[in-house]
Amino acid sequence: MDFAFDARTEELRARLLVFMDEYVYPAEAVAHEQRAGLDSPWENVPVVEELKAEARRQGLWNLFLPDSEHGAGLTNLQYAPLAEIMGRSPQIAPTVTNCAAPDTGNMEVLAQFGDEAQKKQWLRPLLAGEIRSAFAMTEPDVASSDATNITTHIERDGDEYVITGRKWYISGAMHPDCAIFIVMGKTDPDGADIRRQQSMVLVPRDTPGVTVKRAMRVFGYEDHYHGGHAEVVFDHARVPVSNLIGEEGGGFAIAQARLGPGRIHHCMRLIGMAERAIELMCRRAVSRDAFGKALAQQGVVQNWIADARVAVEQLRLLVLKTAWMMDTVGNRGAHTEIQAIKIATPRTVVGILDRAIQLYGAGGVSQDFPLAELYAGARTLMIADGPDEVHQRSLARRELKKYL
Repeated sequence: MDFAFDARTEELRARLLVFMDEYVYPAEAVAHEQRAGLDSPWENVPVVEELKAEARRQGLWNLFLPDSEHGAGLTNLQYAPLAEIMGRSPQIAPTVTNCAAPDTGNMEVLAQFGDEAQKKQWLRPLLAGEIRSAFAMTEPDVASSDATNITTHIERDGDEYVITGRKWYISGAMHPDCAIFIVMGKTDPDGADIRRQQSMVLVPRDTPGVTVKRAMRVFGYEDHYHGGHAEVVFDHARVPVSNLIGEEGGGFAIAQARLGPGRIHHCMRLIGMAERAIELMCRRAVSRDAFGKALAQQGVVQNWIADARVAVEQLRLLVLKTAWMMDTVGNRGAHTEIQAIKIATPRTVVGILDRAIQLYGAGGVSQDFPLAELYAGARTLMIADGPDEVHQRSLARRELKKYL
């Protein structure tokens, strides 16, 4: 394993760092001010739209997609340090570079499993940033940590599928540019193989019977930049059979293929969030005095900073190893490592952010600094894409199998 950055990664990394300094960080406060003046909190923010055009002009666009036909053609190992940099401003940087979830995962699904007509109608405008999308999987009435529990029905009626069910925390659904849902439901609810009961279909947002009921908050935040998280009802919504992605019964497998890259992308960005927290801790520590000396001279503060640095270096190596394995042996071959980073990264970064908040005192929980919002995002990732306990259970079983 060689984790030295190659020439292309170094070049993109240098350009992205300049882009962050010149455009993204200054836009954070501007975006908040502009959003406060909008008629609707879900409207496009002018400065974000300006940065999208600039990122595209600079070639910092669709960096996540390894498919060179549609994306930048980067490996996971090449993309990792770029996603980390974007993670330092997770609300703005991924959005303006067209590297934000859930669009990234949806584009990967369409690129890998979509037919030519589906790619033309939905993938191309997503790649161009002309529309946004949502992924409708989680449901409020079942334990969605077990995807086989999904109760949404997708029933065939002649040349159409009829979708009936209720979803929530559907990321991206509140965005005014959200034009398409990828919906997971059961086409064969009584099938013998519980992992072949599910399918995925494309459902345009303006389909009769589709109702976006409300925005779901996350620790009080509405996550505007990613298009929010919505409760969505499908009441006998009809779409053509040609809107099926892949084959009937293939939904569970597609979901697993989608979630693997999604999990590592989250972990890459989380490391960037931790680096931002360490930077903020250090700036605070050298600029504030308490009990007669700078916070930087307090032993407990020094311990927090040292422990944070050690933890981030450990996480980065584990994430890079996972990225390298995904590139060399595939997502299935890196399954254990993907689960390991999904367990370790959010909980560790939550701890770092918690210390940073403590160091900032009242300011740490306020809107004047990014720490509270970063904490909310990191803590949510202990649940999103499968809660920690599910990954621990699966990983432990794989370890124990060696001895049984």
